[in-house]
Amino acid sequence: MASDGSAGLARTAAEKLSDAVGEKTKQLGAAMQGARRQRRLLLVIVCVALFLDNMLYMVIVPIIPEYMKRWRQTAAPPNESDSGRGNASRQALWLSYPTENEDIKVGVLFASKAILQLLVNPLSGTFIDRVGYDLPLLIGLTVMFLSTVIFAFAENYATLFVARSLQGLGSAFADTSGIAMIADKYTEEPERSRALGVALAFISFGSLVAPPFGGILYQFAGQSVPFLVLAGVSLLDGLLLLAALRPLGDRTRDNMLVGTPIHRLMADPYIAVVAGALTTCNIPLAFLEPTIATWMKKSMHATEWQMGLTWLPAFFPHVLGVYVTVRLAARYPHLQWFYGALGLAIIGASSCTLPACRTFWQLVVPLCGICFGIALVDTALLPTLALLVDLRHTSVYGSVYAIADISYSVAYALGPIVASQIVHSLGFVQLNLGMGLANVLYAPVLLLLRNVCQMKPSRSERDVLLDEEPKGLYDTIKMEQRGGKGSGADSCHRGLPAASEDDSSDYEYS
Repeated sequence: MASDGSAGLARTAAEKLSDAVGEKTKQLGAAMQGARRQRRLLLVIVCVALFLDNMLYMVIVPIIPEYMKRWRQTAAPPNESDSGRGNASRQALWLSYPTENEDIKVGVLFASKAILQLLVNPLSGTFIDRVGYDLPLLIGLTVMFLSTVIFAFAENYATLFVARSLQGLGSAFADTSGIAMIADKYTEEPERSRALGVALAFISFGSLVAPPFGGILYQFAGQSVPFLVLAGVSLLDGLLLLAALRPLGDRTRDNMLVGTPIHRLMADPYIAVVAGALTTCNIPLAFLEPTIATWMKKSMHATEWQMGLTWLPAFFPHVLGVYVTVRLAARYPHLQWFYGALGLAIIGASSCTLPACRTFWQLVVPLCGICFGIALVDTALLPTLALLVDLRHTSVYGSVYAIADISYSVAYALGPIVASQIVHSLGFVQLNLGMGLANVLYAPVLLLLRNVCQMKPSRSERDVLLDEEPKGLYDTIKMEQRGGKGSGADSCHRGLPAASEDDSSDYEYS
């Protein structure tokens, strides 16, 4: 009887243990499912924010000529005191073509977003590292909402300039924190490359659909409608972020890592190489956008619809480039540097051949090559920035993606102002040859990344070093050993220059 009682107690204990393990497994499974759903939701929120930013950047392209015509109508035309048919013809000509001063004003208007973004990014990157990713993203969406509303009711150049500059301020927070959030949530390859690739596709899609979207709604619904639609989407995206993350809630810093200062990241030679590649690959696109329409009209007598649809075919090679790079990175992750170098070479060759085109369909080929190459470079090197931070610094990504945003902003700040001056002084052919040569010459520089791309963070030791207290003798000894070992010695052991004195990261060859 005693043995039966003992067996019953053992059976009961086993059943309770089994139930407890089953319940814990269900809870863990539910938590994992919840984490996956939240990651996907955050990816959607970030993609919508990036889509909106690029929509707002390009939506005014077909609207600006109408603004300029309205400004001229409210100003006094030249020789207003003259009378007769000659004065009427001069006035019609004056209303049709912008003056050189107006061209400069429009160039400054387009560049103002990138210029302010360039100035604010060092501060926004540091702010993101201090408070996390969700609150800066909410700030960016709020500022973009205000900027879009101002655009909707702007009636003069000064108001448009304020709205455009505000957009740059919002982008400095929204774009940087959004990309950094993706890198933080997707810590493993190839998921990180895939998620960043999706974000890049939304950036391209926003730039593509904005001009026809703005032009059609402006013509049939009025000036305010396209901007009010974008403002409504921005508001909904902000509300979705509030519901998903509660960025205004309690923000304890007990377990938050302290990110590496942005000036130390800028001094890292590998990050500098990536930043230079991002700037170089985007220069052709930034310099062609304000100049190619005029060149098409002069060289091939292009019609209005051809100039309006210049970049439409290039969207599909861009998405193809993102897809190809993500697939290749999943199978051959150690060749990320090569995909970037190949993209630079394709951009260089396409830029050099573009001036030889004499028809619209011939022009499509080099433009598709430029966008395909940009997709290769961006999709390969944006995850590489996160990898470099994981390997050589603290895994906080706000400042490093602020550096990436600075790289883009340099190109797009110079483009609207400098490109037209270069064309006027040297010519359109020389502009393209110079841009193409710069990309071809920069491609071999990415060879410096080949050893980095063969490494990966050692997750176990990184967790011990950065996230957890020592849990036993092994971890305690490991932390003591790491505390006595400088990052410079570790970097020299791997054949890499030291990142900084206070950054110790663990990495290994994959």
